[in-house]
Amino acid sequence: MKKKQEKNTPQNQFTTGIRDALPVVLGYLPLGVAFGVLARSYGVSTGQVAALSILMYSGSGQFIAIGLLKAGLAPLEIITSIFLVNLRYLLLSASIAPFFRKIPSSYLAAAAHGITDETYAVALGRFRSTKATLSYTAGLFTTAYLSWVSGTVLGAAVGNLVGDTARFGLDFALTAMFISLLVMQLNSRPALMAAAVSGFLSVMIREYLHSGWNVVAATVMAATLGVIFSRWKAKYL
Repeated sequence: MKKKQEKNTPQNQFTTGIRDALPVVLGYLPLGVAFGVLARSYGVSTGQVAALSILMYSGSGQFIAIGLLKAGLAPLEIITSIFLVNLRYLLLSASIAPFFRKIPSSYLAAAAHGITDETYAVALGRFRSTKATLSYTAGLFTTAYLSWVSGTVLGAAVGNLVGDTARFGLDFALTAMFISLLVMQLNSRPALMAAAVSGFLSVMIREYLHSGWNVVAATVMAATLGVIFSRWKAKYL
């Protein structure tokens, strides 16, 4: 009985969280370095890279931010695009919230900041079979968070030494990241339709209306069509 209690101590739960975060760290570090190097090549300072990682903590959002900054879009357009991309965190938080009912509400804001696609998947997989605890969550989320921040800052620090990022394919990192995110979401007909329609609309709006809002407008319209199609399919098919 004593050994069982020791296994469930907050210290061991924290250590378990760190251990479970290691696969996430292996992905975050190289991607974070790539982001830092790419951001420096776009003229973003090391301090700004650190601030983005600490405050935003969103790989997709941060890549979007520097990409749209380089494209010369207005601040409101950049903020709106990032908001739409990161809106999925609202759904992730809502689905994992029931497991945090016994965790003090004063800690929930910090926990919410630690939710990413990867940490959500790891935490949800564990919480389905084991009671959620603050110690485990802190170990998992903190380790992943620090690895991302460290990776981006390291990349920014050595960014000037890299030189031409195209030599290493880092200039394609943003495109590659969003291609991979898109492919992972193409698991249903509504998703395929939304992707095809949004891509088509974005190109058409950009080409013929010459508007920097093409990504935002295409995203909203395609998502709306996807929802309509899903409801129609559920009702008539």
